[in-house]
Parts: sequence; structure tokens; C-alpha cells
Amino acid sequence: MDASPSESLQTLSGPQANAVRSAKQYLDMAGFSRDGLIQQLSSPAGDGYAESDATIAVDSLDVDWNENAVRSAKQYLSMTGFSCNGLIQQLSSSAGDKYTVEQATYGAQQAGAC
Repeated sequence: MDASPSESLQTLSGPQANAVRSAKQYLDMAGFSRDGLIQQLSSPAGDGYAESDATIAVDSLDVDWNENAVRSAKQYLSMTGFSCNGLIQQLSSSAGDKYTVEQATYGAQQAGAC
């Protein structure tokens, strides 16, 4: 996975550059969807960045969201069994990982659930 900035950190504000560093750390640890990562960075229970700063930071990274969906799917399957549809629902749910249905489907298929 390449989570390198697609634009120079020098064009980002201080909080945005810090959010980029936080986002890269999260992506090194686990799979995240775009919306899930923005939520993690901007949530008061997470990092507490302004949502606009978190969005700019995440969008400045070159991330393969399909591959992150595969990582997330494999993480779920390592903990418990899921049906194909159940895993897609978990990955795409607004209460779950927030991947698009297409990304969730790709992740579930590549992880071997379908």
C-alpha cells in the first residue's frame, strides 16, 4: 500500500500536515475506508482534527481503497466467520467500516468470503 502524499506537505496547513501523519500511521496498522479514516481523524473520540482538515489530509494521500477493503475483510475473517453478504454489509455499513459497496464487494471476494 502506498500512502504517500500526492501533494507536497508544504501546501498543507500545520493541522492538515499533522492529520496526514496520523492518517499514514492508521493505514500502516489496519485497513480503512476513506470515510472511516476521515471519521477516525475528526472524531472527538479519535484524533479530534477538524473534519475539513481530516478530509484534505486523507484526500492528499494516494491510497488504494480496494486494497484497504481486502485488509479489513481479512481482519474480520481472522476473528470470526462471515457470509459473503454479511461481510459486504459489515464493510459497507455506515455503522461499520464505511467502504463503498463496490469496495466492500471487492474486499470480501479477494479475502475469500464469496
